[in-house]
Amino acid sequence: MRNENDLREEICEVGLSLFGRGYTVGSAGNISARLDDGWLITPTDACLGRLQPHAIAKVTTAGEWVSGDKPSKTLALHRQVYDRNPGVNGVVHTHSTHLVALTLAGVWSAQDILPPLTPYQVMKVGRIPLIQYQRPGSPDVATQVAALADQVRGVMLERLGPVVWESSVSKASHALEELEETARLWLMTEPRPAPLSQAAVEELKRVFGCAW
Repeated sequence: MRNENDLREEICEVGLSLFGRGYTVGSAGNISARLDDGWLITPTDACLGRLQPHAIAKVTTAGEWVSGDKPSKTLALHRQVYDRNPGVNGVVHTHSTHLVALTLAGVWSAQDILPPLTPYQVMKVGRIPLIQYQRPGSPDVATQVAALADQVRGVMLERLGPVVWESSVSKASHALEELEETARLWLMTEPRPAPLSQAAVEELKRVFGCAW
C-alpha cells in the first residue's frame, strides 16, 4: 500500500482530473483511500477540483476523525465497502451527468443499469446494480451497498451518481469513467443498440478473467 502522503496527492490528482472533465461539479462527489490505520476521505462539501493534500480528512479504523477538514457525510458508506471487501483500496463517487440522466430516463434493469455494450465495459466495470433513491448520507444506503461490496465493482445511486471501488483510487476512477462513457453511448443512440451476445460476454470472461 502506498504511503499516506502519496495517497493524499493521488486523491487530489484524481479529483482535479474528474472535475476538469465535468464528471463532477461544484462540491459534489467524494473520494477515499484505505490506510493501514484507517482511511483518507475528501472533506464534506469540498470541490474535487480544488482539493489540498493537507485538508484531506483522516479517520481511524474506529471512525475517529483525527486530522484534516471534516470528512464527507458518505464516510459510513465508504467504510462499509472497505470492511466488506479487503481488496478495495480506493472508492470514488461522482454525480456524473449521463449516469444520473440514465436513472431519470430509466435504467436497463435494477440488477444491471446498462446492458453489456462494449468489451471494456464488461472487462473494466462489470455489472452495476441500481440502489433506489434515498437522501445523501442515508445509513440504509450504506447497508445496501455493503451487501454488494464483494460481488460487484460499484453501484448506481438513483438520482445521485455512481459509487465505484477498486484496488486503488486511480483504478476506481478509470472504471467510473468507463461506466459514464457507456451511459453516454447508450443515451445518444436511437434506436438503442443490441447488447453483446452471451457468447461474446463468455469469451471476454474466459480470456480476461472478468466477471459479469
